[in-house]
Amino acid sequence: MTTSRNSLAPLRALGRGLTSLLLTLAALLIVTFALSKFSPIDAALARVGDHANRSAYLQMRQTLGLDASWPVQLLRYAQQLAHGELGTSVATGEPVAEDLRRVLPATIELATLAIAVSAVLGLALAVLAVHHEGRATDTVVRIVSLLGNSIPIFWLGLLALLLFYARLQWVAGPGRLDDAYEYTIDMPTGVVLIDAWRSGVPGAFGSAIAHLVLPVSILAAYAIGNVTRLTRTALLAQMREDYVTLARAKGARELRVLFRHALPNVAGVVLTVLALTYANLLEGAVLVETVFARPGLGRYLTTALFAGDTPAILGATLLIGFCFVLINALTDVLVGIADPRVR
Repeated sequence: MTTSRNSLAPLRALGRGLTSLLLTLAALLIVTFALSKFSPIDAALARVGDHANRSAYLQMRQTLGLDASWPVQLLRYAQQLAHGELGTSVATGEPVAEDLRRVLPATIELATLAIAVSAVLGLALAVLAVHHEGRATDTVVRIVSLLGNSIPIFWLGLLALLLFYARLQWVAGPGRLDDAYEYTIDMPTGVVLIDAWRSGVPGAFGSAIAHLVLPVSILAAYAIGNVTRLTRTALLAQMREDYVTLARAKGARELRVLFRHALPNVAGVVLTVLALTYANLLEGAVLVETVFARPGLGRYLTTALFAGDTPAILGATLLIGFCFVLINALTDVLVGIADPRVR
């Protein structure tokens, strides 16, 4: 009987996880849809224009389903979601789902590069700070990590453009590519590095890298602060455990204790920090893409907000929320694999 229960335990855990995921997504849908109803912008009026007569306005409300009650509208929207439909964008005239499929890869590219840079530098700085705990190096690392979390991304992006692009001209400016390549290279994947490389056009790949340096650095600067600070705290807690004291008593060197004993025991914490930071980078990309004029999800959402494009706003917000929920669910699985104590 005990063996049977143990064999069913993973299935029960999977069922609980899926149930929790579905309930979270349902709550996200309800909250997001409810907030969209508080928008001061009339979707029907935005479609027909300010000078349309009342009959045209009422006809548009009926076409959009705005004449129905709020629960009915929510049910209809949920049915559309079940079929992969998010409505039609007022600004672009295209299905919102198609717009999101086009702009999402650029945001994922930017956030992925930023989290890769921040993971390497953040972990290195955290280890350096713990190894020199209480010394000047530790103090400098702590100050740098605090600055990364304190400086607004929007302001830092504008300052970086002014200094490194406009004044020093060390890197490329806004956009994904130079004008010579922007309108001559096809973007089937939406990931500029891949598309520029596959195009075979001389100089295109270098231009893509040059245009990524500043936005990736700005996002990574924010992420490094989180990774460094939280990893340092977790490592310091491990360095005060009894097993570390025992390893030191046996004559193990400090760096060996740090890398062979303490660091593996914070793998779960590091994975959690990186996953949550990655999810936050998708949100932070909204500002970075606006500053650097990169056609990603952030810029799409900003344009929709200024245009009062409710279907696009609702669809983009749901997509970002879904990414958060999905990343959190995957993180729980990865942490369980990396740290048996969690299981």
